[in-house]
Amino acid sequence: MFVAKVTGSVVATQKASSMVGHKLLVVEPYRLEERSRDRLVSTGRTFIAVDTLGAGEGQFVLVTQGSSARLTPETKSLPIDAVVIGLIDTVNIEGRDIFHRGTGTDS
Repeated sequence: MFVAKVTGSVVATQKASSMVGHKLLVVEPYRLEERSRDRLVSTGRTFIAVDTLGAGEGQFVLVTQGSSARLTPETKSLPIDAVVIGLIDTVNIEGRDIFHRGTGTDS
């Protein structure tokens, strides 16, 4: 699993029939800033993930990848490799909140 920020969405009008009705999000993985360890920073990569929770652009989410992405009741029969499985409220590292959804900031 990893922390990611929703940066966009994908619309595909033609797709596998099992994917009809499933929202696709562009997610950008984030990691802990290496030196200060006091904020999340982008990894510079992007993934497409199926959204099962109603995540919105700009929101931090928890994503799982690979065969684990097909272990939720909503995704067990889908041809997917990544799924949003959580909406992040807080990230706490070494006793410090480095992200809190209520503040609208990621540091």
